[in-house]
Amino acid sequence: MTDTKSAAGMAGEGALRIAVTGASGLIGTALSAALRQAGHAVQPLVRDRARAKSGGIYWDPERGELDVAALEGIDAVVHLAGENVAGGRWTDARKAKIRESRTHGTTLIARTLAALTKKPRVLVSASAIGFYGDTGEREVDESAERGEGFLAEVCEAWEAAAQPARDAGIRVVHPRIGLVLAANGGALERLVPVFKLGVGGRIGDGRQGFAWIAIDDVVGAVLLALRDETLRGPVNLVAPERTSNADFTRVLASVLSRPAIFPVPAFALRIAFGEMADEALLTGQFARATLLEKHGYRFAFPELSAALRHVLAR
Repeated sequence: MTDTKSAAGMAGEGALRIAVTGASGLIGTALSAALRQAGHAVQPLVRDRARAKSGGIYWDPERGELDVAALEGIDAVVHLAGENVAGGRWTDARKAKIRESRTHGTTLIARTLAALTKKPRVLVSASAIGFYGDTGEREVDESAERGEGFLAEVCEAWEAAAQPARDAGIRVVHPRIGLVLAANGGALERLVPVFKLGVGGRIGDGRQGFAWIAIDDVVGAVLLALRDETLRGPVNLVAPERTSNADFTRVLASVLSRPAIFPVPAFALRIAFGEMADEALLTGQFARATLLEKHGYRFAFPELSAALRHVLAR
């Protein structure tokens, strides 16, 4: 149900060539499908040289390698790649990998694009709503300063790494993406089986913000960022409905026709996940997509219940 009209709207001068990192991921897969359906040429950045010969663009951010010639004449770049924040306990080594996977890759892309003879019109370089840290009861939008904590610091460094592209006159947009609701990945992939068993519940006291967005609206917002030449800088990708963790738990349980009576205590999460529990589970954000609204974006799924019923086909 992705808005392919938005993708088609970028083709005023014909089909565009768009390079995408993380093209095989949750967002990248949906975005690439929408772009291709609208007639654009999507070239994924891949680490396999053989795959690069069949329409991809070779890169290896850890080695600082990127096929410069293949990027010449590219119209736009969408950079989504980065280590999964929730992929394991946050050891020092894992935290370094989370940070470096974002900053090294972004720096490589930004510097390479800046040096091209024919530069792309836009770089959409992902970030996350974690930029704001724990907002408590306070609602924030793109005008808010960076919050506290590891994830906030990573997001700040991630966005700053795109500076060479900005300095070269390339329009840069940073979608600060919330928790993505999708049928085949993201937060729901782990939560739905637990709730279906009837043992789901709120996390901690449940009062922390739960800044969510349906996958359709992630794609729609990225398409807007690609085509709207007045949109630049950080842009919050979150649904307009203010939602706490307890709200989310209650609605998900209702959609699945299951109870939600087993809260997960904070101490258990800290034992299981360490630092990640306090930064990614027990805290959250109440954020508003002020710039998307200002630029006329219409959410396909502004309400949580409808979004969950859509992605879960209930």
